[in-house]
Amino acid sequence: MLSLLLMLIALGVMITIHELGHFLVARAFGVGIEKFSIGFGAPIAQFERGGVQYRIAWIPLGGYVKMKGQEPDDTDDETDESEMFNRKPWWQRVLIVFAGPFANLLLGLLLFIVAFTFPQKMEDLSPVISSAEGIWAEHFQPGDSLLTVNDKAVGGFNRFLIEVATSPANARVEYIRGGETLEFTVPFADRDSLMRSLIPRVTTLIGEVFSGMPAWRAGLKPLDRIVMVDSVEVSDWYDMRSRIINAPGTEVELVIARGNEQFSRSISLEENIASDQGRMIGISQYLPISETIRYSPPEAVVYGSMATTSFIVMNYKALFNLVKRPSQLKSSMGGPVMMASMSTEMGKRGFGSLLLFFASISLILMVMNLLPIPILDGGHILFAFIEGIIGRPVPVKVQEILQRVGFAILITLMIYAFYSDITKLIMRFIHTR
Repeated sequence: MLSLLLMLIALGVMITIHELGHFLVARAFGVGIEKFSIGFGAPIAQFERGGVQYRIAWIPLGGYVKMKGQEPDDTDDETDESEMFNRKPWWQRVLIVFAGPFANLLLGLLLFIVAFTFPQKMEDLSPVISSAEGIWAEHFQPGDSLLTVNDKAVGGFNRFLIEVATSPANARVEYIRGGETLEFTVPFADRDSLMRSLIPRVTTLIGEVFSGMPAWRAGLKPLDRIVMVDSVEVSDWYDMRSRIINAPGTEVELVIARGNEQFSRSISLEENIASDQGRMIGISQYLPISETIRYSPPEAVVYGSMATTSFIVMNYKALFNLVKRPSQLKSSMGGPVMMASMSTEMGKRGFGSLLLFFASISLILMVMNLLPIPILDGGHILFAFIEGIIGRPVPVKVQEILQRVGFAILITLMIYAFYSDITKLIMRFIHTR
């Protein structure tokens, strides 16, 4: 309950920033403001200053700025037309509306950058070779344990790849085979070939179970070990993953080892809308190596900007895939309850991880608000652009009808999100009793 309350407070802050974007740009263009509300419904508290009524309402799942002349057919003989939103040039209205999502973009970027200034706990695979392909099979064998690159110790496999990739010249690699320390120099021109050819050893131990996903609903937990997939014994992650994503049906039967017990679960497979890597159940491999990395402020700016860009691209790609496969809508949706569950998990990893999660939510608000659905910011921007192209506003009647449709879609999606949350929680409860 506390995590849900904290999640709602965080959403309230993000919505406040969003509405503040609209508010500031509208003021800059001389639009009169009547109300600035955080939340919907009856007000908990309100006051008036400078002709603007500021209020906090009971339902924290939204907010709004009420501008003079906001509706297409608004008229007011007592109001100066220069203060009317609907009398402003179409491009000014676009900027006013876009300012809200843009504020969420800036907030998300800022949170990402700040998060990277905190110590980051990085988890990695064990630096033990499972196999080597091509010419590298002559130098590396299964079971070889990587030690150093250019005399710099590598704790995990990905750290080894980073050190090889950033080596300014040939990379001198030390590794252990059967208790003996061996050495090999990787030519500078062959670095990429080596990094593509080495496969690390990965067990079938589960590292993370993603909230709301099929494995989570089935009651799987971190450190569970997958023993069998559809009655076939598996000993490494690669074989296990291949058998899961290539299962012939819509479900896969897993035998799980937890402590001294074994049990089976029938788990549904879902399309991975964030990538083209086939189906998934929502787990990641156990990463046994852990190290703490600290970034300098300039590095935090670089990595925060890269993370922001990657996250936005990933979400738009997922939306595109969702349009192509609308049957995945239910499994892909989550509401405040699921967000609260995820924030709790992020909070356990530290304040930096929690900031990364809130940054992601702020960027999701931006992405969703820019969808071209009437009643959302993207819908208003679409109407304004159409006006700019054809030279006249979209007819008021058409806008009203489309906004009603957009409102119905929004309410339906909100109800569906809550239903999806409750269904997932019930399934999780059933399998973890």
